[in-house]
Amino acid sequence: MTFLQITSLLIVLAGAFGTINYLYLRLPSAIGILVVSLLASFVLLGIDRVMPELNIADTVRGIVTGIDFSEALLEGMLGLLLFAGALHVKIGDLRQQWRVVFLMATLGIALSTLIVGFGFSWLTGMPLMMALVFGALISPTDPVAVLGVLREAELPKALETKIAGESLFNDGVGYVVFLVLVGLAFPHGESHGAAGSPLANAALLFFQEAVGGAVLGLVLGWLTFRVMRRIDDYALEVLLTLGLAFGGYELAVWLHVSAPIMAVCAGLLIGDVGTAKGMSEQTRTYVAGFWELIDEILNAVLFLLIGFEVFAIVFADNILFTAAAAIALALVARLVAVAVPVMLLRPFRSFNAGVVPIMTWGGLKGGISVALALSLPESEWKPLILTCTYVIVVFSIIVQGLTVAKLANRVGRAPDMV
Repeated sequence: MTFLQITSLLIVLAGAFGTINYLYLRLPSAIGILVVSLLASFVLLGIDRVMPELNIADTVRGIVTGIDFSEALLEGMLGLLLFAGALHVKIGDLRQQWRVVFLMATLGIALSTLIVGFGFSWLTGMPLMMALVFGALISPTDPVAVLGVLREAELPKALETKIAGESLFNDGVGYVVFLVLVGLAFPHGESHGAAGSPLANAALLFFQEAVGGAVLGLVLGWLTFRVMRRIDDYALEVLLTLGLAFGGYELAVWLHVSAPIMAVCAGLLIGDVGTAKGMSEQTRTYVAGFWELIDEILNAVLFLLIGFEVFAIVFADNILFTAAAAIALALVARLVAVAVPVMLLRPFRSFNAGVVPIMTWGGLKGGISVALALSLPESEWKPLILTCTYVIVVFSIIVQGLTVAKLANRVGRAPDMV
């Protein structure tokens, strides 16, 4: 199938499944589309078992594997989704919560990667470095899934800022950690650093990716803001923001700096300074509406793709048992990643009792983890990593995503004290 045919099919299916969800399931839009696509996948697999002569599973599997999910998300959709998400987070709100966000996006990711890595290595006998790669790809919370749930939860503003800010930044940091660990686990693959100590090269790569991505995002965002201040044409200004998200992301990839962090920083600057000082009221309305629509459409397509990725997964009884254990391991790692930064900051500020359970259960995994697992070089451990990642992501989105609002209403109603 051509690119246009695949795109058309995905849009049609996303619209059809979204309609089924709206009329019958009444679940949150993205989660509902994932559930319907999963059900459709299982129905097709069931028909294939009953009537194997139709060859349905192999046909659909060929279409699904023909869509490079990893490239489509990491090189295409992710920049737009992160930029759209960052537009709605105000720098002033983030500044008040920056210590929590920073610790969870750095120390939290490191702790979670280590816990999942050592635990998964012990659980499966996988080489430790390979298990740490799995820990790195499953540790970041997915801003796409998290921000979608936040719209339903109606959390206190301070708590919402913590969760949204952490999910935006730990995604970029987690991606950089993943690249570093893949370079160490697969030393004969693509080289990310100069000759010398692997640890020194890893540290250099981390600094180059993380800091370089932030600087590039702020510079490009500021330049775009300066241009928008001189213009009063909402269509052109919307086009400029789209060019910033698309072009900036690809420039970051070309410069070998973190494209996700670039998209977040550029989106924060445009969403705060740009909307306040560089846009008319009409432009603000159109920019907000355009990016909200982009966010909704790409969310629908992304969750549709996650549902159909079941055709690319190899399931076996022993692997499914391991995947179930991996869910518990990921939740324990997430609890530690949240609780330790909160505990370190308690002497300097107060938190309500709901912060740790809500941020633990609300730390949803998503398409980014699946895309990173699919991007791994071929090895004997890749099928296990991919299956466990997929099971964790589906559990996270459906089970945690549908219950986190109820949990928030039970334990998070009290104002979050600053």
